[in-house]
Amino acid sequence: MSKGKLLIFSAPSGTGKTTIITELRKKISQLEFSISATTREPRGKEQNGVEYFFLTKEDFQSKIKAGEFVEYKNVYENYYGTLKSYVDRSLKEGKNIIFDVDVQGALEIKKEYPLDSVMIFIYPPSIGDLRKRLEIRGTDSPEIIEKRLKYAQKELDQIDHYEYKVKNERIDDAVEEILKIFKKLKIK
Repeated sequence: MSKGKLLIFSAPSGTGKTTIITELRKKISQLEFSISATTREPRGKEQNGVEYFFLTKEDFQSKIKAGEFVEYKNVYENYYGTLKSYVDRSLKEGKNIIFDVDVQGALEIKKEYPLDSVMIFIYPPSIGDLRKRLEIRGTDSPEIIEKRLKYAQKELDQIDHYEYKVKNERIDDAVEEILKIFKKLKIK
C-alpha cells in the first residue's frame, strides 16, 4: 500500500473553496476530509471521530503541552486543531486527506509533513469579484465583509507559499484544474 497525501486547501472566505472540495470528493471517492479536534459541544447528530474529535478544554490544552497537534487555534473561545496521531495513522493507511485551513494552519502542516503534503490556494479573479460574492451570499454585514476583504488581502499576500494556485472564476473550471493536479500527483 502506498503512503497517502495531505491535500491542503486555503482560500479567502467567499472564494468557493468548500464547494470545490465537495465537488472533488464527489469525483474521487478516495478523498477523505480531515477530522479536527475541538472543544466545542457536538451539534445535532455529530459523532465523536466522525465530524470531529470532541475533547474537553483540559484535554485539548494537555495535548497542546504534549506537542500532539500539527496545528491548532482558538476560535470564539473554542479550540480547533489537527492531531498528529490522526495524520500519521491516515498517511500510513494510504489515505489522501483534504485539509480546509487558513494560511497559518497550512504552513504548519507543511512544515511538519513537508514530503507528504501538497498546498493548493484557491483565489478569486479579483478583490472586487470577491466583494460581490460576499455581498450576494448575504450572510455578513457590510462591516464583516470589509474585515473579510482585509483578511483576504493578507491571505493573498501569502500565495507564493503554495505549490499550486487555482483561480476560481467558474467552479467547474477550478475543479477540472485541480483534477489535473491530482492526476499529476497520482491521486485517484
